[in-house]
Amino acid sequence: MKITVLGTGSWGTALGIHFALHNHQVAMWTHNDAHAQTMQESRQNERYLPDFRLPENLTVHADMATTLQDSELILVVTPVVGLRSSVEQVKQAGFGHLPILTACKGFELDSGLLTFQVVKELLPENDKIGVLSGPSFAQELAKQLPCAVCLASENEAWITQLTRELNTNVMRLYANTDAIGVSVGGAVKNVMAIATGLSDGLGYGLNARAALVTRGLAEISRLAVAMGADYKTMMGLAGMGDLILTCTGALSRNRKVGLGLAEGKSLHQVLKEIGHVAEGVPTIEEVHNAAAKYQIDMPVTDMLYQLVRNELNAHDVMDRLMQREPKSE
Repeated sequence: MKITVLGTGSWGTALGIHFALHNHQVAMWTHNDAHAQTMQESRQNERYLPDFRLPENLTVHADMATTLQDSELILVVTPVVGLRSSVEQVKQAGFGHLPILTACKGFELDSGLLTFQVVKELLPENDKIGVLSGPSFAQELAKQLPCAVCLASENEAWITQLTRELNTNVMRLYANTDAIGVSVGGAVKNVMAIATGLSDGLGYGLNARAALVTRGLAEISRLAVAMGADYKTMMGLAGMGDLILTCTGALSRNRKVGLGLAEGKSLHQVLKEIGHVAEGVPTIEEVHNAAAKYQIDMPVTDMLYQLVRNELNAHDVMDRLMQREPKSE
């Protein structure tokens, strides 16, 4: 299959490497001409995923039409903030009919739309739109270490067939028709990872971490169900699985945000040091807004919202969470 990957960050590059290693022809796109040329010539992504050689059947381009030529599937792996403009370019290039999976996690700023909903809004005639999400770090996939993720779409026949075509002994795929649940799980777990990193950085221990992960899952589930998801999805890879990995894994960018804030660093300084997009940061405000819209109690999210707005400090967040009124689970 000819697969086009939009976005040359660490996750997009890892997906490109993976599918190329499993006998798919892969073309990657970046809006940065210099970056495309450097990757194509050096055969690696020195900036975002160094030390991994790009297979010979993977090419890198800066021209959208060239990248999409003969493509059979598009993976959008840009930051969420670049999702809409990237899909608009796909449409303008005349390839809006191609099957599309979003592999970025979050809510679109201001609109509050999930990633697949943004694509549906732009390409209303396209009936093959879905989501790739689940517990997976870019470095481990690039090393070809095993993982399992979900492919989700409201188009059950298509997503089931695509799951069969893309499944490998390295990345085990599970088909799911709950695109809302898979998307919410992938987005909100990043927020909970910031909270967990904050707790770990303050030295509150493993008991506190377990409490945050568990109560975080409760918050994610409440919001997902209110938005129309199936509660069972939150007990699977895209919910519990992704949450556990992102909250406990040393490679988690969003957990690193919490660790940095616990040291007393400014959010700007923390993000500059990480050097990669941490989607959990802009997601905090959108999840806070969604909780208000659906009248959902999300105390962990609310405290982080106040933290990034400089209304609370790191110690206040944990203290206030522990001082909340007792209630039934």
